[in-house]
Amino acid sequence: MKYPTALLTLPLLFAAPAMAADAQPRPDQLAFRDIYKELVETDTTLSAGSCTLAAERMAARLTAAGFADSQLTLFADPAHPKEGGLVAVYPGTSKTAKPILLIAHIDVVEAKRADWERDPFRMVEEDGYFYGRGTADDKAQAAVWVDTLIRFQKENYKPKRTVKVALTCGEETNGAFNGAEWLAANRRDLIDAEFALNEGGGGDSDGKGKVLGQSVQVGEKTFANFRLETRNPGGHSSAPVPDNAIYQLAAALTKIGQYEFPLEMTDTTRRFFAEAGAARGDETGRAMAALANDPTDKAAEAIVNADRFLHSNLRTTCVATLLDGGHAPNALPQRAGANVNCRIFPGHPIEEIKAELERVIGDPGVTVTQLPPKRPAPPAPPLDPRVIGPMQTLVDKYWPGLKVIPAMANGYTDATFLGAVGIPTYGIPGMWGDPDGNGAHGLDERMEVRSVYVGRDYMFDLVKAYADKP
Repeated sequence: MKYPTALLTLPLLFAAPAMAADAQPRPDQLAFRDIYKELVETDTTLSAGSCTLAAERMAARLTAAGFADSQLTLFADPAHPKEGGLVAVYPGTSKTAKPILLIAHIDVVEAKRADWERDPFRMVEEDGYFYGRGTADDKAQAAVWVDTLIRFQKENYKPKRTVKVALTCGEETNGAFNGAEWLAANRRDLIDAEFALNEGGGGDSDGKGKVLGQSVQVGEKTFANFRLETRNPGGHSSAPVPDNAIYQLAAALTKIGQYEFPLEMTDTTRRFFAEAGAARGDETGRAMAALANDPTDKAAEAIVNADRFLHSNLRTTCVATLLDGGHAPNALPQRAGANVNCRIFPGHPIEEIKAELERVIGDPGVTVTQLPPKRPAPPAPPLDPRVIGPMQTLVDKYWPGLKVIPAMANGYTDATFLGAVGIPTYGIPGMWGDPDGNGAHGLDERMEVRSVYVGRDYMFDLVKAYADKP
C-alpha cells in the first residue's frame, strides 16, 4: 500500500511535464499496457481472487519472451494455494556484484462492483486515466517490473548485476499469508540482493498533469494492534456502582488520547523536514526547517503539529479504532474492549510501546495484549548515495528542477520484511499521483496514463543505471 507524503502540501514550485498530453503511445508502451491490463483484470482480492493465477500469467509471459524454467520460481504455501507469487531472475555478468531486487505486491483491496462506476476488474482508459482496482496500488509497478525483464531479454541486455523480480501476495490484508514474509523466512537465498526497489515513493502532482515533487521512501513505521480489555462481575442496571467496565475502559482510552509520544527524527526525516520545509516557503515550511536544525524547538513543533501527516511523521502514534462492550441493555457490563492501533517510529520494539501504553493507563485492571501478527521492526535503510544518486540524476533528466526528497512512511509496506533480513528497501520515484490519492483502497481507483508511461520509462532507466554499475 502506498502512503501519501507531505510533498502533497508543497506549493507549485516546479511544473515539468515529461510527455505531451496528446502523445500517441509507442509500440513498446502498448506492449506494456497489455501486461498491465492482464494484471488488473486478474482478480487478486483475498475473498474471491487468486494471486497464484496472476503470478502464473506473468511467468507465462516471461517464458514466451525466452526465459528458461530455471530462471522462474513460482511459489505458494500449500495452506494458501491462491496466494502464491513469482520470483524471476535475469543474470548479470559480474561474479562479485550483488544483485538488485525489484519487488511489487500483486494482491489488491476488495472492490464491490455495485459500488463502482466501472467494473473494478476491467481496465478502462478514459479521460487520460487508467481505471481499475490495482491500477495504482500496486499493479502498475508490478507490470513495469515484468515488462523490464522482457525488454532486457529482447535487447539481449548484459547487465553487470543480476536483476531479480519478486511478485508477492498478502501486502493488503493484515494477518493473511504474506509472500514477501514467506520468501524472507524460507527462501532468503532466492531474493538475496544488495538492496531492493519497492512501492512507497513517487511523485505528487497538482491533479492537472503538473508534477510538483518526487520522493524516495527510506524507512517506515512498524504496525501493531493492541487489545485493551476490562472485566467486571456486572449486575443489574437498576443498581449501578462506580466500578464499571465501560467507564474503566473509557478512562484508559482518554489517557491514551491525551498522551503525546515524544518527537523523534531519523537521518531521513531530518533531511525531509529540512529540504521539504525549505521548498515550501510558508510558515509551516520555516517551522519544518527549524525543527530539522533543532528538534527541541517547541514553537516550531507546535506549528508543524497542526499538519496531521507531519505530526505523525515525527513520532509514534497510537489511536483507538474499534470499541465493544456489555452484553445486555439492562445489565452492568461484564466486559469492555477496544482496539488501539499503533504506528511505531523506527528503533522501538513493539514490546516497548506496549509497556508505554500500560504506563500511561496506570491501571492494572486494564489488560493490554499485543494482537497477531507481530511485525518486525527493522532499522531504516541508509541514505546511501549509491542508491539515491541515480534517482536524482534521472529526475534531473525527466523533471528538470525537481529534487528527490527522502521521506519516511507513516504506514508500512512489504519493505518491513526485507529490511528485517538485511535487504535495505527503497520506495522509488517515478509515477506520480493526484492530491486525492487516486482512489487507492477506495472507489474508482485510477492512474494518469502519462504518469504510467513516463514512470515506466524512468523506472526502466533507473534499473539499468543500477545494473550497469557493480
